Amino acid sequence: MTRFRLTVEYDGAPFMGWQRQAHGPSVQQAIEEAVFAITAERTDVQAAGRTDAGVHALVMSAHVTIDRPIAPFRLMEALNARLRPNPVAILTCEEVAEDWHARFSCVGRSYLYRIVNRRAPLTFDRGKAWRIARDLDAAAMHAAAQILVGRHDFTTFRSAACQADSPVRTLDRLIVRREEDEVIVEAAARSFLHHQVRSMVGCLALVGQGQWTAADLRAALEARDRAALGLNAPAEGLYFVGARY
Repeated sequence: MTRFRLTVEYDGAPFMGWQRQAHGPSVQQAIEEAVFAITAERTDVQAAGRTDAGVHALVMSAHVTIDRPIAPFRLMEALNARLRPNPVAILTCEEVAEDWHARFSCVGRSYLYRIVNRRAPLTFDRGKAWRIARDLDAAAMHAAAQILVGRHDFTTFRSAACQADSPVRTLDRLIVRREEDEVIVEAAARSFLHHQVRSMVGCLALVGQGQWTAADLRAALEARDRAALGLNAPAEGLYFVGARY
């Protein structure tokens, strides 16, 4: 029996999210079916994060335990062959200790959110970013974002369907920067609540458009009430970009 750590890249558009669902395809299901096709073993593929429907990943960490002897490189190649034509790729595969867990061993997670700030519609980035036509003040967004950094009750920025025991989280980093016509938001924490990043980005976009002030953002945070949320950003701009162990 061998446990393998996988680095997975995927386009979330055709999936209901990472986690296996009864009502549609998932990334987890696609990989588990690929493993079964190779080994005839029913496995449980665990990931560092459970991304929502439409959310992408550049370097999702996952693990799978397989009874059959197989070399990591061979497993990676076989998985990539079996995963076609799904937009899922195994970038790396390596053996790890049997007690290593992609989710529970993870001590830090990072997300990136892409906003394309232009009037023209998206072509190549359709489904891969959120287009906002109105000019965004990225500097104002970044300044306001620092209100959210630290340990807070993030009830306002938490989905009503969130199953976490507590709404309290410590946000380690929230950076907003502009690169030409893109406004990029980077978020890092040990863990996030359901929809937390998208909710924070949506409210920061209101700040960037001048519809909210930094004081409005602080008031929303302190309200500890989902009804105080200004806007939930769409899923297609969000990417899982790092897991720290």
